[in-house]
Amino acid sequence: MKRLDTFYIHGEWVPPVGEASFVDIVNPATEATIGTVALGGEADVDRAVAAARAAFPAWSGSTREARIALLERVAELYKARMPALADAVTAEMGSPLWFSHQRQVPAGLAQILSTLAALRTFAFSAQQGTTQVLREPVGVVALVTPWNYPLNQIAAKVAPALAAGCTIVLKPSEIAPLDAHLFAQILHDAGVPAGVFNMLYGDGQLVGRALSRHPDVAMVSITGSTRAGVDVAIHAAPTVKRVAQELGGKSPCVILDDADLKTAVTTTVVACMMNSGQTCIAPTRMLVPRSRHAEAVAIAAAVANSLPVGDPLDEASKIGPLSSRRQYERVQQMIETGIREGARLAAGGPGRPQGLDGGFFARPTVFAEVGNQMAIAREEIFGPVMSMIPYDDEDEAIAIANDTDYGLAAYVWSGSPERAARVAGAMRAGTVQVNGATLDFTAPFGGYKASGNGREFGEYGLAEFLEFKAVLRTA
Repeated sequence: MKRLDTFYIHGEWVPPVGEASFVDIVNPATEATIGTVALGGEADVDRAVAAARAAFPAWSGSTREARIALLERVAELYKARMPALADAVTAEMGSPLWFSHQRQVPAGLAQILSTLAALRTFAFSAQQGTTQVLREPVGVVALVTPWNYPLNQIAAKVAPALAAGCTIVLKPSEIAPLDAHLFAQILHDAGVPAGVFNMLYGDGQLVGRALSRHPDVAMVSITGSTRAGVDVAIHAAPTVKRVAQELGGKSPCVILDDADLKTAVTTTVVACMMNSGQTCIAPTRMLVPRSRHAEAVAIAAAVANSLPVGDPLDEASKIGPLSSRRQYERVQQMIETGIREGARLAAGGPGRPQGLDGGFFARPTVFAEVGNQMAIAREEIFGPVMSMIPYDDEDEAIAIANDTDYGLAAYVWSGSPERAARVAGAMRAGTVQVNGATLDFTAPFGGYKASGNGREFGEYGLAEFLEFKAVLRTA
């Protein structure tokens, strides 16, 4: 049993102020309690913010070389502890161990290295005639991160904030606190100056809101649900602080009539189901030509049915459990909703996969003949559930793809590079992946509409934590 009963504040592991409440850390594959984590309160937030504020003058004035050196040490220590990080992610949120080793943990390292590359060449100052334009750290930043890709999102915020010269208060998800504890220890061992990085656990209702409204916090960066992002923005508004949000998605995948249908459908189903569907950019709406809908559904159902679901420690398992009982119940409710709405169940359905009597496991589910106004096509389910939507022509496909409250990601498949580029250009989304292209950790990442604002990754993530200053001089 792991007991996380301290917070990392001003370079030390310290107990909460007063009597803390604790919540269980639950292994979602076994439903067993594997530890407890203390939840902070407003006094803990005040202490962490005060430490960050006190450290800001020195860190904001540090050299580029000092920040590079720190991040290089962080990267080396992170590499050395990747096995332990993978074990933590698997235990706390159910990611299959192979996926934790190959995707979850390497993504965090990729964020650190991408930030390092950007920092080495970033232009913090530029001359514009007689005016000097400076980019300066925004101040104390509160970072609120989720449980689905925990290390990726922690690193995608912490690394650029450090590179920019900001000081930090991190609130990781209380559902996935083990990896965050290891990450904080890596920063400590790398020699981060006291107060530059601080971390406390807590729920969004108390700690998230306290950070959002704190007058000494200059910026909040949150990755989470759209509901959580709105809540942060509301509580941040009275202090007029900057809010950067990477929120929900309901990403369309437009498969055009000249695409290799089997490759496109197979790749899209696998991408949708990986990480148990708990991916903000998952291609959960597959748009296929009406004339080939039945063929595409048959392929999709076969792929979904072939994906082994089971113990995340078993190398044969491609899909593990959902992260929590709450998430499992949400996914089950949405599958039932799809059935009631009249969508045709082509694969999967309610309940656990055959042979699994416990754990928060869901069946990879494919709905066919879905209308874009159905709840399963409009609401973010965050589980292994795909909606297949037929369309008649390219213009209708684009219209359906864009008919969503979200705009985080989109996908296009076509045998014609020119046609793919045209359709990609018409997508109202922050990222468009063409013909199976993977994420570029140096390219801007973020959403349109209810999927948020601001951008992460590489130089774009670094720039998010900077203010412009114009220094005007006479000739």
